Amino acid sequence: MLLKRTVFAVSLAMAAVAALPAAASPAVPRDGAEYRTLASPVTPQAQGKKVEVIEFFMYHCPACNMLEPGLAAWVKKQGEAIQFRRIHVPHTGAADPEAHLFLTLEAMKLDDSMHGKVLNTWHVERKRLKSDEDNLEWAVKNGLDKAQFQSAYNSFGVLTRLRNLEKLVGSYRVDGTPTVVINGRYLTSPSIVSESNPNLPRPSVEAAAFQVMDALVLKAQQELGK
Repeated sequence: MLLKRTVFAVSLAMAAVAALPAAASPAVPRDGAEYRTLASPVTPQAQGKKVEVIEFFMYHCPACNMLEPGLAAWVKKQGEAIQFRRIHVPHTGAADPEAHLFLTLEAMKLDDSMHGKVLNTWHVERKRLKSDEDNLEWAVKNGLDKAQFQSAYNSFGVLTRLRNLEKLVGSYRVDGTPTVVINGRYLTSPSIVSESNPNLPRPSVEAAAFQVMDALVLKAQQELGK
């Protein structure tokens, strides 16, 4: 009788474990654990079967600067499968000078080529670009034509986008940087991955985040019918 009770108890325990949801894993990420699905997806700008990948960042953000080399390598590895772009979160509101600089460089089609130089200014030279004057001085120092830069900086298009930036970021439900949104639908970040995997060693978090992004790009491709 004791043996039968023991076997019955073990069977119940095994059934209870089997009924538990699978643990979160960067290789097989779960909604609500290592990524979140936006309740109101944003229509991606990517054309055809490409998957849109957006990094929400801030120039002054140390975590964004640390992620940059790995992110650049990840984007290169993805190749033609994705369309990558950045959105600068307006840290100080509708007149944020960092976001203003980014939007100006983007309008001049220099946001990619000058990205590393801006990060170097903040994180290596320790020079804070916190005003219009700082931005203009930085532009001239880094070889940009002063008149062209000022024209773009003060243009109607750039100023309009700057005023609307808070609303745009809010539509993606971004609450920290760096954050990555895949195809306007799936949101993840190194911090989300770390929180859902508390036993993951800190040096492994970045690689795990890229694993999650790999899986989400694949998921988006499957939804696109690729």
